[in-house]
Amino acid sequence: MNNNSLITFLIIVFVLNAFFYSHAQAATACSFTRNLYLGSKGNDVLCLQKYLNAAGFVIVSTGPGSPGKETSSYAGLTKRAVIKWQTAQGISPASGYFGAISRTKFKELMESIPLEISGWIPYWRAATGTQEVLLHLDSFKEINPFGYTMKGDGTLFDAMKIDEEPWPSLISAAKSKKVRVIPTVMGSNGAAIHKILSNTKTRIALEDEITNLVKEKGFDGIDLDFEGKLAETKNYFSTFLKGLYQRMGKKWVMCTIEARTPLDSRYDTIPKDIQYANDYAAINKYCDRVRIMAYDQGSIDLRLNEAAEGPYVPVADPKWVEKVIKLAEKTIAKKKIVIGVPTYGYEYEVTPLSEDGYRYDLLWAFNPKYALDLAQQLNIAPQRNSAGEQSFVFTDAMAASSSNILASVTTDTALSNNDLLATTTFYQTATSTSANAPFHILWWSDAKAIQDKIALAKKLGVAGIAIFKIDGGADSAIWEALK
Repeated sequence: MNNNSLITFLIIVFVLNAFFYSHAQAATACSFTRNLYLGSKGNDVLCLQKYLNAAGFVIVSTGPGSPGKETSSYAGLTKRAVIKWQTAQGISPASGYFGAISRTKFKELMESIPLEISGWIPYWRAATGTQEVLLHLDSFKEINPFGYTMKGDGTLFDAMKIDEEPWPSLISAAKSKKVRVIPTVMGSNGAAIHKILSNTKTRIALEDEITNLVKEKGFDGIDLDFEGKLAETKNYFSTFLKGLYQRMGKKWVMCTIEARTPLDSRYDTIPKDIQYANDYAAINKYCDRVRIMAYDQGSIDLRLNEAAEGPYVPVADPKWVEKVIKLAEKTIAKKKIVIGVPTYGYEYEVTPLSEDGYRYDLLWAFNPKYALDLAQQLNIAPQRNSAGEQSFVFTDAMAASSSNILASVTTDTALSNNDLLATTTFYQTATSTSANAPFHILWWSDAKAIQDKIALAKKLGVAGIAIFKIDGGADSAIWEALK
């Protein structure tokens, strides 16, 4: 590599790192609706300056407009920086006037930035999970061994045995390809989490243990997945994040949090005393990425439930996911948000209610192969449902006899994929023995559903998606979708 190539390479690395990966210099995503020039003032000027500074185009100076000293005024330094940027983008003339051509080019650059793809590899399926990741490592920006668990005394337990194969081989391969290795620390006992984080001694000890673990093992950071926290834990969790963030320095602090459904979609009458366990403002401040677990939707969204005809228990309907992300981005920077995407499904026993609606009794979670094998045994064709996922129904009698009473319906070309599971006749046929007879429904996320989430992530302009889970059991076509 000659000197010019090396310089070009280093500039590219600097720009990408500055724009995305350094929490000290990450550029803010900007949207320009007017032309900017000498004398312009406003937040869009400030946003442009932050972008230019982070991308390395600002001339070194100790005055206003120099790195770290952005203003909202378009002055001489800003013009000179814009000229350098325009020259680098091949815009002619490079006049320093940030007009329609420059705004269009900027938008193209932002839209061409690839999504960050990350994914959790569960310790209980380490062999198949690591094998699958190794085959598709080029698809990832980050992998998350899942993981460490938090014991009752606040210390960590290595549930995955990270020093034993197959983890060392996977970590070595990931590092060779510049893929971040960031393991997850899990906690799901709300009372235990509160006890640990509300005690100054145990909270600081946990901050220190996590920091030391990351440095000793050479990880790129840590992913915090503390679920089921109590509302009274909120401030203690924020204090914990602040302390950990300060200790971690250049290492990444990733935060995995539950999805927050907008209140007007969750309640008919919104409670006045609603409390949350996550402080979005603090999470935005002390987390480099915020992975929102936009799955396990079930029946939480009353508005979507009301609009559905027939049973409706999605793993993650894109309409719901979009609501969740748009709510989050009011407080959390979009370039920090990562959409959690499921690869699995659930089976429910469904009982039609006498008045209206259904009761859902969860039986178990499954990987897609289970559903496909069962559908084949029952001679049922799974269908694309109104949430863009796959599903089918059957009765106990069908399972016992393997008779296909749905054959005429599932092969009816007059019914579209999106309409089939929203057709009352379909369910009446499946439950023909009695109007209120229970039946089973299997509902899962496949490659097409994941592809829809990727498209949504790009549309919303978030940082990326995180796959849960990678264990060898997902729809194998997801890897084509992730290219």
